[in-house]
Amino acid sequence: MDFLSSDFFSGLISIILIDLVLGGDNAILIALATRKLPKHQRKKAIAWGVLGAIVVRILMTIIAVWLLQIPLLKFVGGILLIWIAFKLLYDKSEHEETVESKESLGAAIRTIIMADLLMGIDNVLAVAGAADGHIGLVVLGLLISIPIIVFGSTIILKFIDRYPIIIYIGAAVIAYVAGKMIVTDIFMHEHVFYLLGKFDWVFTALVTVGVVGVGYLARKKQGLN
Repeated sequence: MDFLSSDFFSGLISIILIDLVLGGDNAILIALATRKLPKHQRKKAIAWGVLGAIVVRILMTIIAVWLLQIPLLKFVGGILLIWIAFKLLYDKSEHEETVESKESLGAAIRTIIMADLLMGIDNVLAVAGAADGHIGLVVLGLLISIPIIVFGSTIILKFIDRYPIIIYIGAAVIAYVAGKMIVTDIFMHEHVFYLLGKFDWVFTALVTVGVVGVGYLARKKQGLN
């Protein structure tokens, strides 16, 4: 693919749009994962977390065709993402008087990378298709779209400080993505969710409500609401 061809630019635009549309939940994730850090550490956590996520995303895109052939991959990813959504909503460290900054910074970075890895499967497959095997397109698209996602996360962080209910909305978005991943897993769809037909959204809704509901009760029990 010629770097100056119309195919290259149309592919690049497609990748940027995919990253931005599917990256909205990643902006929420970054904001939630770093919300308990001191303000001077948030930028550092975001920078390192996003850098790690970019490297992982590029590697995943390179092996995207192989990923498609793994049964239960999205199912396992969805289960892990449900746990991450709950942990972001309810973390015992929130009500502890002292939390070691270094550990919290590392935990935030690890959470960003791990959750981006899980949430990025659909994104990776879509980008791989748009790139048509051109890795340079993938890298360039990420370099353009990731800063926009990071900027979005800093805006969300400011709103979280003022409106804590956004924590629940963010957890609900991540839980929704998790439920959708489980439902659309090839193995689970063919052997379990085919019974629901077009009503498979019910499972995703139950997962979303369940995570938010259990998280709310857990936070209420600990006096965090």
